[in-house]
Amino acid sequence: MSKFRATLASHKVLIADGATGTTLQKAGLPPGTAPERWNLENQDAVRALHRGYIEAGSDMVLTNTFGGTSVRLRREGLAERAAEINRAAAMLAREMAGESVLVAGDIGPTGELMAPLGTLSHEDAVASFAEQAGALAEGGVDVILIETMSDLAEVQAAVEGVRKVTDLPLMVTMSFDTRGRTMMGVKPDGAARTLASMGVDVMGANCGRTLTETLDAVLKMREAVPDAVLMAKPNAGLPHAEGGDLVYDVTPEVMAEFGRRFVNEAGVKIFGGCCGSTAEHIRAVAEALKL
Repeated sequence: MSKFRATLASHKVLIADGATGTTLQKAGLPPGTAPERWNLENQDAVRALHRGYIEAGSDMVLTNTFGGTSVRLRREGLAERAAEINRAAAMLAREMAGESVLVAGDIGPTGELMAPLGTLSHEDAVASFAEQAGALAEGGVDVILIETMSDLAEVQAAVEGVRKVTDLPLMVTMSFDTRGRTMMGVKPDGAARTLASMGVDVMGANCGRTLTETLDAVLKMREAVPDAVLMAKPNAGLPHAEGGDLVYDVTPEVMAEFGRRFVNEAGVKIFGGCCGSTAEHIRAVAEALKL
């Protein structure tokens, strides 16, 4: 049994980490700059990111590679360094996690529409996802997380790419942020059945508009696939501008209370935070769920 699956089986719930991008921006990452740059250019800040969540109680941290496909890094002129960036990110997370905390290799969407709606071919998407997953595996991650997806065709390409290069456990979460569906119109129940047919280890929802909407999506996934292992990583609400900064309204206390609801009502096995969530949010969640 893999380390990830053994840890999952031995815990009632695993605490994931919180936001990456908004946390690094608070540490000085210039707006509009790809966070993945700092895996090479400011490694101490990435170490501090992971350290903060681990000290707050995270059982799992995500690599700083949400936008780490070569397709997405092309916008930054970094496509040729995709493997290097992902490998470095995995090694930084592994360094801080040691052997007691799990490291999830984070794979986000390419930011391009898949053909025929867009210009990204299935073959090119598979190749880009495979390159990223291979580098993450080489860097020492315990599990791969494909997250914030809205298109099942892109999920299929990502899963295929991952499976070409590694047999690590695989988690997939989608973002249901458009009236209960993903941006591409996918419903939670349909997503759950499709993901189950792909044989993923864990499925769920992340990001989204509100905690309530994300909980509703996860409950529908549970109903559609009763034996699914579920994960939730919701945003700390929606941001609003305040004095030139983006402020998220959900407090650590509210996040912790919803953490209890996700676990007690939906049977979520992995819970953390997405955009706007901080180490303080994760500390409150850990204290609430590890009682």
